[in-house]
This record gives sequence, structure tokens and C-alpha cells, in this order.
Amino acid sequence: MVTKSVQELLDDIRLLGDEQLSLVESVRDLVKKTVPSVTEEVKYGGILFGSDVQFCGVFAYKQHVSVEFSSGTKISDTLGHLEGNGKGRRHIKLHSAADIKTKDLAHYLPLALEAARSGA
Repeated sequence: MVTKSVQELLDDIRLLGDEQLSLVESVRDLVKKTVPSVTEEVKYGGILFGSDVQFCGVFAYKQHVSVEFSSGTKISDTLGHLEGNGKGRRHIKLHSAADIKTKDLAHYLPLALEAARSGA
């Protein structure tokens, strides 16, 4: 089985459009700034982020970019930006660069890591 590198996936995302690529790169930068020990792995068509446990991932679609939280149901969503109703996951959809700030993505990243660690 051949595993795609992060750069190969980014090249594929570029085909979706500059906005999606820019959003994915901005999410990656924010995750790296927030969790300095973060690792990246290409899986399930996106980039998964870990720091001793996988805690979130970023996935590009034609109309938006989704930041998925593995243990999202364990996050206390006081800001009300998490979406989804599955057993464990929650996500935040980003349609523009402004959504990264208006949906307070930086607030959720440490909470997602803490939630994933509590379930590990």
C-alpha cells in the first residue's frame, strides 16, 4: 500500500481551488502554532494531526474545508461552533479564511487534544 505524503495531498487539494488550499494551509499553520509537538499523517483523504494521540484532521471539499475532531463529543462547546451529531466526532466547516477566526478554531484545538487524551 502506497501512502500519500502531505505534499502530494496538498497538490491534489490545489486542484479543488486556491481557496481550499489556502484554508488547509492556514489550518495546518494554526495547529502547528498551537500544538508545537504536532505530527501529520495523510489518512482518509485528509491530514490527521497528532501529539501522542490523534486529535483532529483537516479535509478539503469542493465547497468548504472541514476540521474534524476525533473526540468532539467530549469537548464542552461553550462557543457553539461544533457541528455534527455522530457518536464521537464533531467538526467545524470553514468556507473562507475569516471563518478560522469567527469560528474560533484556535480555541478548539487544545480542547480537542485534551478530549482525545482523556479517551486514550
